[in-house]
Amino acid sequence: MRRLFTSESVTCGHPDKVCDQIADGILDELLRQDPMARCACEVTAEPGAVHIMGEITSEAEADCEAIARRIIRQIGYTRSEYGFDDKADISVSIHQQSADIARGVDSSAEDASTIGAGDQGMMFGYASSEAEEFMPLAISLSRKIAMALCDAREKGTLPFLRPDGKTQVTVEYDGKSPVRINTVVLSAQHDEDVRLETLREALRETVIMPSLPAPLIDSSTRFLINPTGRFVLGGPAADTGLTGRKIIADTYGGYAHHGGGAFSGKDPTKVDRSAALALRSIAKTIVASGAADECELQAAYAIGVAEPVSLSVFTYGTGKVSEEDIVRWIRRHYDLRPEGMIARFGLRNPVYLASASFGAFGRTDVRFPWEEIDAEAKEDLRSLIPRL
Repeated sequence: MRRLFTSESVTCGHPDKVCDQIADGILDELLRQDPMARCACEVTAEPGAVHIMGEITSEAEADCEAIARRIIRQIGYTRSEYGFDDKADISVSIHQQSADIARGVDSSAEDASTIGAGDQGMMFGYASSEAEEFMPLAISLSRKIAMALCDAREKGTLPFLRPDGKTQVTVEYDGKSPVRINTVVLSAQHDEDVRLETLREALRETVIMPSLPAPLIDSSTRFLINPTGRFVLGGPAADTGLTGRKIIADTYGGYAHHGGGAFSGKDPTKVDRSAALALRSIAKTIVASGAADECELQAAYAIGVAEPVSLSVFTYGTGKVSEEDIVRWIRRHYDLRPEGMIARFGLRNPVYLASASFGAFGRTDVRFPWEEIDAEAKEDLRSLIPRL
């Protein structure tokens, strides 16, 4: 059966990503000074202004305004003609974490010596053998195009580009196998004086084509490049940005489930972040072992309780090991309590800003600890695969 699936990605200059990066830049600075910092930072950006809000409890002193201006410059918003730049008005409204929340995190309901989950909710982790990064192909390719777009701007290869941009790739499947790329959509912010024909040709040849596997492109593949014909005003000057509005682009492009919790600005006591990272690592190890070609995990938590209230495995008919045996294997090798996940993956380190653009999973340009495959656990699971 033939079917289509589409995923999108965005550049680091997208208004929501500007906010995610500022929030995670603040979090990283807090963790650099105080690994035990508690942070739930939200950011919104509009024409000429940034507003930083949230809860921070820490011994660290982070200059939120200076961090925001530095990140805005690093992204590339450095010219007043963009309508948003590093001279924007910045307001900061920060208060301490609620005592009612803190009491559940400080000590868990089961064991006062370990922390509890910072909130209730369900988290998912996913991996598949579809792409070399163990990611769904559509999100993998849309990210590669978005990264190539930013690279062409930052290196000056295409000097008429501005920081904002969005990409989208539609993959055609025959059953579970990707067989061709159906449609590519790219919208890139640009200088006012560049000709549309020049822009489209340059983006196709310099950004799109080198990012895609040639065998999956055919004469019927559609390329929609700046389809409105004009994208001069972008970023927060064109569309108000907000942390946490790109959670699907941050994860699996909609191919897998999502619990709804955003990542950026949250310290790892928030299981929205720590459990999602841990479950991705476990799912990746499962697929890498050969125990399944596709694996999705779900864990759910209650605030103040350390152990997950549920843990489920779904291999969608691709498993060579039963889902029940995989659950038992997970419990042998992984501590899914917040403190266990934090310790195993080094989540009190300042590693988050790099994950705030182009996604937290399947990255090859930066090494995240949760993307590492556990060799010992993988071999143990592989030993459970029936020998023919």
